[in-house]
Amino acid sequence: MTFFTNYINLVLIAIVLISGGLLLWPTLKRGGRGGVSTAEATQLINRRNAVVVDLRPAGEFAKGHLPSARQVEFGELEAKIGQLVKNKSNPVLLVCQTGQQSHKALRLVKDAGFAEVHVLDGGVNAWQQAGMPVVKQGGSK
Repeated sequence: MTFFTNYINLVLIAIVLISGGLLLWPTLKRGGRGGVSTAEATQLINRRNAVVVDLRPAGEFAKGHLPSARQVEFGELEAKIGQLVKNKSNPVLLVCQTGQQSHKALRLVKDAGFAEVHVLDGGVNAWQQAGMPVVKQGGSK
């Protein structure tokens, strides 16, 4: 018990707890949201055959979308998700313009029984800012 009564030991314990919490904070914050960076999204698509679901309206989708993305508007997601993704064990990547609508859809898709659902942080805006390819009306940019 003398260990805890020594002032220096208490300060060292506090420093360890605070620094550990600060190191874990970004992971804990991101983990609850399910967001991935553009690099992580690319790996999901290329290495794990993730199904990309674009939640934007058809007009925005036509202006530019991720390669191999399937378009379904947010309001129709609950009814159509089973048709878009046949195997519920495949990763699903939700995409919208900024990432906010995708985060709202995350719970819907998980509740539909999909094991692994991710959101592209920053959406198509972040994808384009990272210089990643987008498909426009049958062509590639």
